[in-house]
Amino acid sequence: MIARVIRENDLIRVPWKNGGGTTAEVAAFPEGSGFETFGWRVSMADVASDGPFSVFPEIDRTLILVEGDRIELDVEGVAYRLDRTSPKLSFSGDDRTTSRLPSGPIRDLNVMTRRGRFRHRTRFVESGVALLSEDTATAFLVVLDGPFDVTLGSIIHSLGRLDILRLEGPQDLILLSGAGRAILIEIAPEVSRGKHSF
Repeated sequence: MIARVIRENDLIRVPWKNGGGTTAEVAAFPEGSGFETFGWRVSMADVASDGPFSVFPEIDRTLILVEGDRIELDVEGVAYRLDRTSPKLSFSGDDRTTSRLPSGPIRDLNVMTRRGRFRHRTRFVESGVALLSEDTATAFLVVLDGPFDVTLGSIIHSLGRLDILRLEGPQDLILLSGAGRAILIEIAPEVSRGKHSF
């Protein structure tokens, strides 16, 4: 398994697709692809004011609150609240979505996969052993509460808060140690319905 550490401080922030905020791309496939051409994309966004989200046709997305108290979303007229107790929402990039920040700015983790080509799964993990799904092609571990150590074979990767470990290659056991939580993102190629599922 190939592992690469991505430090939160090294991420470069760029304007949102609709210009209403900033996003820091963690990784995208193919590498160097833009908003219209990616197969999958993982990013962090700083949301400082109320307003609309960018529309991403044919994209499935998951939004996870990683910093701040809460964000309220309206997705095609349905209200959702993301806070520290319930920080995650999956929805379609086709849907008209607006946000409201009743408690001030937030930072979110955004995972997007192009429907029919890739799919993704996100879950919270703590100290212990994590096993990737067998069809995972690329995985990311995002630390919510640092420090966090990840042991792969004989190598220990030490991560701070919001640092990321990118994993690729044959599936393996991941040994996690730390007092807090991390988010495990798994991305897999889309296959015929019924053959494989997360």
